[in-house]
Amino acid sequence: MDFASVNPATGRRLRAHRPHSKSDIEAALKRAHSGFLGWRGLSFADRGRRLRAVASRLREQASALAELATAEMGKPIGQGKAEVEKSALACEYFARHARAFLADDHPEGAPAGASVVFEPLGPVLAIMPWNFPFWQVFRTAAPVLMAGNSMVLKHAENVSGCALAVAELFADAGLPAGVFQTLLAPRNRIPSIIADPRIRAVTLTGSVAAGRSVAAQAGAAMKKGVFELGGSDAYLILGDADIGRAAEVCAQSRLINSGQSCVCAKRFIVVRSAQHEFEARFVARMAARRVGDPLDPTMDVGPLARADLRDALHRQVRASVRKGARLLLGGGPLPGPGFFYAPTVLADVAPGMPAYHEELFGPVASLIAVRDEDEAVAVANDTAFGLGAAVFSRSRRRARRVAARIEAGLVFVNDFVRSDPTLPFGGVKDSGYGRELGPYGIREFVNLKTLWVS
Repeated sequence: MDFASVNPATGRRLRAHRPHSKSDIEAALKRAHSGFLGWRGLSFADRGRRLRAVASRLREQASALAELATAEMGKPIGQGKAEVEKSALACEYFARHARAFLADDHPEGAPAGASVVFEPLGPVLAIMPWNFPFWQVFRTAAPVLMAGNSMVLKHAENVSGCALAVAELFADAGLPAGVFQTLLAPRNRIPSIIADPRIRAVTLTGSVAAGRSVAAQAGAAMKKGVFELGGSDAYLILGDADIGRAAEVCAQSRLINSGQSCVCAKRFIVVRSAQHEFEARFVARMAARRVGDPLDPTMDVGPLARADLRDALHRQVRASVRKGARLLLGGGPLPGPGFFYAPTVLADVAPGMPAYHEELFGPVASLIAVRDEDEAVAVANDTAFGLGAAVFSRSRRRARRVAARIEAGLVFVNDFVRSDPTLPFGGVKDSGYGRELGPYGIREFVNLKTLWVS
């Protein structure tokens, strides 16, 4: 069956891509291995020169690439251009710093002549989602390639055009054959790819169910893995918060990528003394966002990526309302073509509701009122997820104290959670394990070898 791309703003089919056959996959794995053998022998300077060339091509083609992402998954065009620029920055960052991050280490107190060296593992399989079709790839590829590995990309089927465009970018920048490849592989081929001895490690960004499945397969094959999975980020609004700023930042975070981000705000935990003011200001900020054609740069929110995702989100909203959630804004799909869903705010969210326990992957906010700071922390941690969180308070000391009690991989104070090429990104609990980005991320896919020379 072909991989179909459908424009989520119109519901119309764009094009179909024929999946790679079993023999195509075998040839790609052979190229990945041979490409790695040559690539690992290049200096950091040589690898970095090619990554900088990729960054240049990203910027040259930023408008076309953003339009492709908008066409295939509905991203607002301005956010698409920002995603391409961030991808270029990641290439430049790791091109500049990889040598220092992977320099031989001489641990304090180690015997004379002993050191730790960081060597590439080999071909890495990257299974990536549709919601950030360029950034998700480049935040993995830049450190993986600069460390001396090769990479095989298995992207989400509905963004196959983006996946092929990425491979073309790397080829145009002069990377040797096999160092970066896109595989349009059917899902039933993934287990055999993971098990193939030429694949030395696996990384996946996606759902918890997908992560559990792939992690189990990687474990059975004794392959290293990094997994960035779902999130239900809690934003804690304490009684002394700047409510106006908190409402604006929270609305901005909830609607990033039309609400389709693992690390955007989803649960808003508000101390009761601030509840009524925050509700009013937050609803006003959410209602002010413009929903429409994602190619129109004045629009803030586009469609959901697929009809089934919109329908699943609506079921979660309706089930939460039936169980007692109070609907303050929105609450359903918008009329007309495409897969648009109205920015929605649910209040009085409580245990037993989908809006309390489940990840809502779309423009729906869950408001949860609590007595005090201690209950806010308890509710924030009352989730299977542990990706990001934020704390809003006029007291930085208080906010840092609260942040230290939250079970998450990233906690921001008075700002929205986001990734940055310089800092580690990842979660705990069902949000996965391992880290991407920064000096910690580049060391995930290397062999930490002890070298002792007498």
